[in-house]
Amino acid sequence: QVQLAESGGGSVQVGGSLRLSCAAFGYIPNHYCLAWFRQAPGKEREGVAHLETVFGGTYYGDSVKGRFIISQDNAKNTLYLQMNSLKPEDTAMYYCAADYCSSSSRRLVESAYDYWGQGTQVTVSS
Repeated sequence: QVQLAESGGGSVQVGGSLRLSCAAFGYIPNHYCLAWFRQAPGKEREGVAHLETVFGGTYYGDSVKGRFIISQDNAKNTLYLQMNSLKPEDTAMYYCAADYCSSSSRRLVESAYDYWGQGTQVTVSS
């Protein structure tokens, strides 16, 4: 059983940066995929970034490509999301997710992940 806990959210002005963290607890298999999702009020949950733990491959949603960076610290069992050049439309609750890797087409699909954190709020104001 994997437990996830996000932190690092907050309020920031347009163009600013934030780094989110996701600490993982419990048994984590060697070959796992991790992802960040976000959900704004009244909108569906959106996949933001994906990381494959063994080879470190990453994948990003179009809305954050070139601005966000997903990374991991294996020693600390922690996943990060560095968010740069933030925009008001980045305002959302951000969640980390984990599960065994599935097909590449499901990297940012919500149903591909069984383990979720409680979320951390990010608010970007102009």
